[in-house]
Amino acid sequence: MDLSSLKPAKGSIKSVKRIGRGQGSGRGGTSTRGHKGAQSRSGYKSKAGFEGGQMPLQRRLPKYGFTNNNRIEFKAINISALVELAEKIGITTITLELLVEHGLASSKARVKVLGNGTLTSKLDITAHAFSKSAVAMIESNGGSATKL
Repeated sequence: MDLSSLKPAKGSIKSVKRIGRGQGSGRGGTSTRGHKGAQSRSGYKSKAGFEGGQMPLQRRLPKYGFTNNNRIEFKAINISALVELAEKIGITTITLELLVEHGLASSKARVKVLGNGTLTSKLDITAHAFSKSAVAMIESNGGSATKL
């Protein structure tokens, strides 16, 4: 046995359909395309979403909703995550640069601090926005919430 004696398994290779090679082939004439109509012509390609002249789905359904192009999206960070970070590093002041450095926010993200979690020590936090509960929690422990 050598490389020259290798053959594909029996039945695994099918011969190509030779279309449009005369009447004797059994696939001449219309070349398996049926009679007349756009699909029998060369260059036929249906449009995306075309449903044969029936009103297409994207036109049957009504438009709805509104997208505000001027909205400002914030990266939400809970106080519990900030407390965990402060304890891990051993600091009391948290800035945006520190959050970016430790992977809690990207450098271009606008950060909003949310009040989920418990705060027991003083923390001075600088961010773009704060929820009311977060500000109340930070200030009740003697810290400061500074907006940029």
